[in-house]
Amino acid sequence: MPLPTGSLLEHTPQGLYCRAAAAWIDPVGPVPRALITHAHADHARPGCGEYWAVGASEAILRQRLGATINLIPVDYGAAHRIGEARVSFHSAGHVLGSAQIRLEAGGESWLVSGDYKRCADPSCSPFEPVQADVFITEATFGLPIYRWQSGAEVAGEILAWWQGAPERPSILFAYAFGKAQRLLAELAAIGVGEPGQPGAEGNEILLHGAVEALMPAYREAGVRLPPTLAVSAIAKGESLAGRLVIAPPSAHRSVWMKRFKLPQTAFVSGWMAVRGARRRRGYERGFVMSDHADWPGLIQSVQQSCARQVYVTHGNSEGLARYLSEVEGISAEPLAG
Repeated sequence: MPLPTGSLLEHTPQGLYCRAAAAWIDPVGPVPRALITHAHADHARPGCGEYWAVGASEAILRQRLGATINLIPVDYGAAHRIGEARVSFHSAGHVLGSAQIRLEAGGESWLVSGDYKRCADPSCSPFEPVQADVFITEATFGLPIYRWQSGAEVAGEILAWWQGAPERPSILFAYAFGKAQRLLAELAAIGVGEPGQPGAEGNEILLHGAVEALMPAYREAGVRLPPTLAVSAIAKGESLAGRLVIAPPSAHRSVWMKRFKLPQTAFVSGWMAVRGARRRRGYERGFVMSDHADWPGLIQSVQQSCARQVYVTHGNSEGLARYLSEVEGISAEPLAG
């Protein structure tokens, strides 16, 4: 369903618009003022007059959108008067610098989740429960089958897989921004990269260029990561047997793969929870880890928002909205557009 006429937020061709703030949230095209939940390309697009975003995401936003963008960095939890609205950014736990955006004007408050997750992640700030009258939540994994293990458990599985094939390169495919850095942080948390352990100096984890380009922002933010090295820094012809390599899914079956002899491959994603997904995508192994909330995390977040009205977008929006209405007794509707 569309948003009611006269709401604090409204649909426009450029996306969600707050008239009181004269600002769009994660606009789909150039606008005068953009409030950005995080730096993924489907949420932060070039050409806007000014960008408001959490300061931790500044380096990545400038790298992706241009060094000279008019960026106004903000801190988590700080309230800002933008036009006639009171606006604040709160951690979404999705990736470095990700935020939920809360807007208040005319006696009502709205919370836009962006993408978020509830499980612990050593590479970014934890999710902050926030209350508002109306909550717009994502539902990427809005089915009860999606329930995540801890990152430490998955990191342990990855380590065993990697160390179980010392005669082969082990190529782990993961999204270049967010997932790749979380994997590295989770591996560091279980000792990978420490002296005498896998991934230590001299046996660094190797990174595709798309992943390597984003590493400085995480290291500057103080995220604990193991030693890494760009694949391009290794001399051609040198054996890569026993090395762990992290690359984006776009590199799978590309010319870049010719560098590796008989590699074992795996994909890391929440979609690996679905039987057959690994086989259909052409990977030998799948590891289940997501930077989106699982089913219990979605329900918990809606409950903690104390919203009188919930709108659900992305993924299984109709199913989650129906569950919230019929089981939880919360007024919820799928959000069109």
